Amino acid sequence: MIGAVVADRPASTQSDEGDASARADALLNRAAAAFRHAIAGAQPAAVGIDLGTATCVIVVVDADGGPAWVDARPTAAVRDGVVVDFFGARDATASLKADAEAALGIEITRAGVAYPPGVPTSEAAACRFVLESAGIDEVVLLDEVSAAQAALGLTDGVLVDVGGGSTGVGIFRGGELVRVDDRPGGGTHLDLILAGGLGVDVAEAERRKRTDSASYRGILKPGIQRIAASIAAMSPDAGDLPVHLAGGAVMVDGAREIIAGELGREVHTYPHSLFITPVGIARTLL
Repeated sequence: MIGAVVADRPASTQSDEGDASARADALLNRAAAAFRHAIAGAQPAAVGIDLGTATCVIVVVDADGGPAWVDARPTAAVRDGVVVDFFGARDATASLKADAEAALGIEITRAGVAYPPGVPTSEAAACRFVLESAGIDEVVLLDEVSAAQAALGLTDGVLVDVGGGSTGVGIFRGGELVRVDDRPGGGTHLDLILAGGLGVDVAEAERRKRTDSASYRGILKPGIQRIAASIAAMSPDAGDLPVHLAGGAVMVDGAREIIAGELGREVHTYPHSLFITPVGIARTLL
């Protein structure tokens, strides 16, 4: 189910950045409330579109950065941050745009879109072309880690955006991004592991992962450990910083505990983490 909730961060992790985490939780809960429902009284101000590997998400925020409208479409048009089905991505974007315009009574002519930090600029430009082909005149490109930071507002921490095909890591100190990196491995790889373990196709594995991940925690654990290993490799000098997980791929039961156990570090998860990056994309345009 798109927008399923995994909120397994224990109270003990809500320490130095407890207030920031609480604000992020409230923001994402509002995004969930806006899912396919226009929030009464909200004045649309900026639009973010996340062309994910498994899901394409649109978020419209008001002038205060709060979500006014959220919608999503399942899609396999993007893989590892690269557009592999241009027309599929265009059609999903155009459909989301049309529904948002109808619900909010607006015309969307400007929007932001993000790409994994490891994707070359030449390939990331395809995301711009998708939005332009869907009828959006002005498109702003930014990397996914910076977009997620715009939603979470971390001061000091390791921000991890686990997408369908890759894991991006940004290290923030004093509110500044000091390093960003990206490695293969994400939700699609978890689907492949689950498909092989259960003897089902990848689409069925994705469905089961989204609806009942607790039942398959043992099968998925090696894939989550791989994600943890990537995080460790991309943040070797940030062991003093807490880790914050974003992206739909981490909405798997037990992901926080597994990653925290592998890293030996404080790890935060968020409800509705699928919406972190698209909310941040939109807020960046305010």
